[in-house]
Amino acid sequence: MALTPETLTPFDRATVLGALSPGLFRGEVPDGWQQGRGAFGGLVFGLLARAMEIHVTDPARILRALSGDIAGPVLPGPVRIEAETFRRGNNQSNVLARLSQGGELLATATAVFSTARRASVPALRRRSPERPAWEQAEVVPIGPPFGPDFARAYEYRSTGPMPFSSGKVAETAGYIRERVPPPRRDAPSVIGLLDAWWPTLFSIDETFRAVATISFTGELVVDPGTLDPTERLFYRAKMASLADGFFVELRELWQGDAIVAMNQQTFAVLK
Repeated sequence: MALTPETLTPFDRATVLGALSPGLFRGEVPDGWQQGRGAFGGLVFGLLARAMEIHVTDPARILRALSGDIAGPVLPGPVRIEAETFRRGNNQSNVLARLSQGGELLATATAVFSTARRASVPALRRRSPERPAWEQAEVVPIGPPFGPDFARAYEYRSTGPMPFSSGKVAETAGYIRERVPPPRRDAPSVIGLLDAWWPTLFSIDETFRAVATISFTGELVVDPGTLDPTERLFYRAKMASLADGFFVELRELWQGDAIVAMNQQTFAVLK
């Protein structure tokens, strides 16, 4: 489905790119997508994924994995993204992208794009997480002045624990989707959703602490285009480690009984 100005979601608009030359793109990070000073990580990695997706050109080669780092805050304003393919095989493309602003390199990512593999393998049976129906989970209003700007673009329905509840378990879960659902689900929007939930640190703390994504590894295990874009995805995460002012989370997104994406994410506690 071709996107038109009428069907673009806020996230789509925030990640629109214009081609300056082969492999070189220009974007405009709008105000309102910040988490602290800079744009939230999901938008930054969404921009990088969008550039690499355009650069690959082959729609049969779907983004399967993305690994990236954010070196500094990406502020509202113009950005430049360079994308290059460092290997193209018969079925797989490996791509590198760099995002710069004001002449400073601020974020990088590598990604694997591949066609579907037709190998005959046994089915993996994995129990889906138990959770109440989304209608039973109340919407959690998140946004300024008590939440980040970007959260206004998403609908959150928490199934617990709630942030700043001084709990004993560094986990969190709930339903999430865009407030304006896209007409078609794509890889950049899934990457945005993986990063949009609040950190598990908030489940065991009673005080807000500024945190920033510094490293992100996302795995898209199904073709996003096959997903119902209007359906809420079930999100869950658990903290894997906390030391030296850094913590690592393991995150999952489910649609129905199928896991659709997961990521490992490293955060720095800024204060």
